[in-house]
Amino acid sequence: MKKICLLFVMISLSCSPTSPSSSQLTPTLEQMIGQMIMIGFRGMNIDEVSESVKTSIKDEKVGGIILFDYDVVKKEAKRNISSPGQLKTLIADIQNLSDTPLFMAVDQEGGRVNRLKTKYGFPKSVSNKYLGTLDDVDSTKFYAHQNADLLSRMGFNVNFAPDVDLEINPTNPVIGKIERSYGPDVETVTKHAGIWIDEHNKKSIISVLKHFPGHGSSDADSHLGVTDITKYWSEIELEPFKALAPKKRVAIMTAHVLNTNLDSVPATLSEKIIKKILREDWEFDGLLFSDDLHMAAVNAMYDFDNIIEMSLNAGVDVFVFGNNLKYDEDIPNKVIESVSKMVKSGAIEESRIKASYDRIMREKAFLN
Repeated sequence: MKKICLLFVMISLSCSPTSPSSSQLTPTLEQMIGQMIMIGFRGMNIDEVSESVKTSIKDEKVGGIILFDYDVVKKEAKRNISSPGQLKTLIADIQNLSDTPLFMAVDQEGGRVNRLKTKYGFPKSVSNKYLGTLDDVDSTKFYAHQNADLLSRMGFNVNFAPDVDLEINPTNPVIGKIERSYGPDVETVTKHAGIWIDEHNKKSIISVLKHFPGHGSSDADSHLGVTDITKYWSEIELEPFKALAPKKRVAIMTAHVLNTNLDSVPATLSEKIIKKILREDWEFDGLLFSDDLHMAAVNAMYDFDNIIEMSLNAGVDVFVFGNNLKYDEDIPNKVIESVSKMVKSGAIEESRIKASYDRIMREKAFLN
C-alpha cells in the first residue's frame, strides 16, 4: 500500500491498522521539497527511462511527473505516448517506483493542446473555442466526460486544463490564435470550464486553471521570451479564476506574464500578484503549480536560484520542469539543493515548505 495515508495523518484518514512510525510522521526537509517538484522525462516504457530519473522517483526527490507525446528538443514525436496500452503500462510502472503516489499530469485541453491524439488511437477531441462558440452544455459535458474518463483509465490524476483565459486578443499566438479560450466573455468561459471541472472531479482528477492572472490579452508567447501584458491586461481577466477557484479538486497554474502595473516581475515570481490576490484576498488554499520554469519568460530575466526563491515567496507549491524546452535530469537535485540552502541560511522559512507539502499531501490523499 502506498504510504500516502500514513504521511498525511492530519486529516484523520484511517487507511491502515498499522501505527505509523515516527519517520513516516515527520518527513525530512528534502522529502518535503521533493514533493514540490514535477518533472518530464524521456521513454516509452520503463526500460527506456534513465536510471537517473528512476532513482529520483524511488528516492522521492520528485512528487509529480508530466508526460508529452512530442519531444521539443529533439523535434520528434517520440517521447512518452504511442498508444493507449503503452501509456497505461508506462504510467502504472512509473507509479510503482514511488511509495508515495505521484501526481501524474498531462496538458490535455483538447484541440491543438492535445497529447492523446487520434493518430495514437485515442478519441477525437475538440477545442475550447469550438465548445464556447457552440455554447451547448450537453456537448461540453460529453467531451469533458470523455476526456476525464480517458485520463482516469490511463492513470492520470492531474490535467493542466481548463484554460480559462479570456480571448481578449484573438490573434494572441499562444491562446486565441490556437483556439484555447472558450471565448471573450466571463460567463461563457466560466460556464463551460465549470462543466469541465465537474466531470474531471467525478474521476478524482485535479483540474488546473490557467494561466493566472490571465494570458488572453497578450501579444507574445511566454515560452519564447519576456511577455509584457502591461498595455493589454484588464482586471476582468481575473473573474473566471475567482469564480472557479472554490470548486473541489481545483488548482491554479501561474503565468510568466509581466504586468508592470501590478509588479516589476513576472506573475509566477510575484508576491503582489500570486500571494496577495490568491492567498490573501481570495483566501485560496488550493495548489498552485508554476508554468514550466524552463520557459524563456523567466529564464531570460533571472538565474535558477532566484527563480526558485521568488516562486516560493510568491506562494508556488509545485515547481514544474517539463524537460521539454531543455533537458536536464538533474533538476530534482538542483531544486532540493537550492531550497535546502535557502532554509539553512534563513532566506526561506521551513514552515513555508511545510505549508506547500501539506497542501500537496492533502490532495494526494483523495487520489484514486
